[in-house]
Amino acid sequence: MTLKKDPDWWRGAVIYQIYPRSFQDSNGDGIGDLPGITRRLDHVARLGADAIWISPFFTSPMKDFGYDVSDYCDVDPMFGRLADFDALVARAHALNIRVMIDLVLSHTSDRHPWFGESRKARKGPKADWYVWADARPDGTPPTNWLAIFGGSAWQWDARREQYYLHNFLASQPDLNFHNPDVQAALLDVVRFWLERGVDGFRLDTINFYFHDRHLRDNPPLPVEERNDRTAPKVNPYNHQMHLFDKSRPENANFLRKFRAVLKPYGAAAVGEVGDSERGLQIMAEYTSGGDKVQMCYPFELLQPARVTAAEVKATFDLLAAEAPDAWPCWSYTNHDTVRHITRWGLDDQSVRVYLMLLLCLRGSVCLYQGEELGLPEAEIAFEDLQDPYGIEFWPEFKGRDGARTPMVWVGDNGQGGFTGGAKSWLPVTAPHLGRAVAVQEGRAGSLLEYYRAALAFRRAHPVLAGGAMSAVAVSGDVVTFTRDGAARIFCAFNLGPEEAGLDGPAGTWTAIAGELGGAAPDGGRLRLPGWGFVILREG
Repeated sequence: MTLKKDPDWWRGAVIYQIYPRSFQDSNGDGIGDLPGITRRLDHVARLGADAIWISPFFTSPMKDFGYDVSDYCDVDPMFGRLADFDALVARAHALNIRVMIDLVLSHTSDRHPWFGESRKARKGPKADWYVWADARPDGTPPTNWLAIFGGSAWQWDARREQYYLHNFLASQPDLNFHNPDVQAALLDVVRFWLERGVDGFRLDTINFYFHDRHLRDNPPLPVEERNDRTAPKVNPYNHQMHLFDKSRPENANFLRKFRAVLKPYGAAAVGEVGDSERGLQIMAEYTSGGDKVQMCYPFELLQPARVTAAEVKATFDLLAAEAPDAWPCWSYTNHDTVRHITRWGLDDQSVRVYLMLLLCLRGSVCLYQGEELGLPEAEIAFEDLQDPYGIEFWPEFKGRDGARTPMVWVGDNGQGGFTGGAKSWLPVTAPHLGRAVAVQEGRAGSLLEYYRAALAFRRAHPVLAGGAMSAVAVSGDVVTFTRDGAARIFCAFNLGPEEAGLDGPAGTWTAIAGELGGAAPDGGRLRLPGWGFVILREG
């Protein structure tokens, strides 16, 4: 089936993220795969998502679990074959689900043939396809840049007697985007997947593509301005103002070339903006003008501390000032964060109000697999850890494995129905089994059924997906705003445990979310229970 061409399909879409290693194993080896995803797409369709985003499944040595690519145009055998990907796309399209894949363009694996050629000598066809630099006179790295995964962002290579740049693991060398041949090769990768039927891309670390040509040192970030939104608190990466190792102005021109490749296919892209200092400003730059990416994925709602009413207002006020035409893609959790139920200390009631807030904000939405089940962060023993990030910073930072454990489909199976094998690549923890799909399916009041109903509510009111949004107002813990389009909807969310009251909007309004637990107005007065909400339609 070919989906109807709609160049604006992404606007207001609900995108369901699938981490392929952990979604469904089809062959008993304990690792999820593409046929497993295909088998479980009915679950995504029943949830009501418009698209899926599949984290990397390309050929890789898996030092960073697929975010270290050694062949952009093939499937790693652990996940299947290209034919399996084609079957997945066909099934998704038959279910009216679009397919987005995760492209990691800023760096490759050190096993990629391009890097093998580049490290041979300082002269050659691919000698400058990666970021190489001489040591300082004392032999130390050329700049003070730091890697997100710890230590210097430079690795010495004895073959060339030079350092190469890596913003993540030393086995993930950065491509040199200042070389037009590198850009052309990567755009050919984009065309390859578009020809196979993908509908869009999630662009990993979109602001890391270019580095400063002059290799200037980053200045220190004042202590009072440091935060842990990009890297954990114990990581000295947070001690620098990242002016020269990422978020360079040259990136906009590459994104224009990228968008031109997408256009004939009606495809869309969402970029991950890994910057806790200027995330919204970067999003504005990358999505402005209609000639770069359609959406960006800022970190404002992915922060470690629970998002408060005041922070929602501050985020949207800054968005209005810096990027009024930008289209964000909001998310609370993903494969790189502690699951937000644990991170923010939510229960089944508070997670509901945060879901309804997410679905009513202007922008598109990403949901992460298992979020609809209310899965908490899994506790993983050190000996079971797979994530190099967690191994490096243990125990102060336990890494990302707690959010990457297998999806639980049934509750009466030690592996949660994820695999028929003896062992899964990460353990299925006991608290997850009680929240399995089969346990919650059809059960009144379950979080899974609530997510399904909430997504159906958003679809039934298109203004929530594509309409304009007023300025956000705050009264204590209560956030209010209106969405305007073919209909006008007023939204109020109490992001605190205490009951709150406020005056409703002037005019005639009807409560429309009662089946989701939304409160009804008491005359002209709104009374919101703790972790409650009101949604009204004018007329």
